[in-house]
Amino acid sequence: MESLKKLLPLLLIGFLPLQLMAKPAAQADTSKVHIIGNDHMRFSVTNIMAKPGELIKVSLTTKSDFPPAAMSHNFVLLTLNADAQKVAQNCAGFPDNDYITPEMQKYIIAHTDLAGGGETVSVTFKAPKKPGDYEYICTFPGHFSAGMKGMLTVSSQ
Repeated sequence: MESLKKLLPLLLIGFLPLQLMAKPAAQADTSKVHIIGNDHMRFSVTNIMAKPGELIKVSLTTKSDFPPAAMSHNFVLLTLNADAQKVAQNCAGFPDNDYITPEMQKYIIAHTDLAGGGETVSVTFKAPKKPGDYEYICTFPGHFSAGMKGMLTVSSQ
């Protein structure tokens, strides 16, 4: 028993460096991407690289002087080979649902809410397990056709 009392402080000191090196669970292995959407209907980041299954947090900030009803943005990540034009056209009629239609949910991996000028919205998701190029778009009416899109490339390399 006496030797256990002497050994216990050494064991605790031995575990202390491991405790200090451990990352909090919420921050462990999460890639963070910050995108700015502007009045020119463009994303500031048009290419994102990820490993299959990687946890990604995308934050989108809209920089605009227009009122939100005239200029807002969202980030909508589509499934592999989804028809982005079809998704954008179908979502355009759903302003009360942040321009996301329930009929198109099967083509959407992740999306943010709409962000008006000065607002930031975020979404955290796991990158698809299947390698490939996954398009992301803004579904606010007219923005995708104006070029507001990007690509998430999933690769194990």
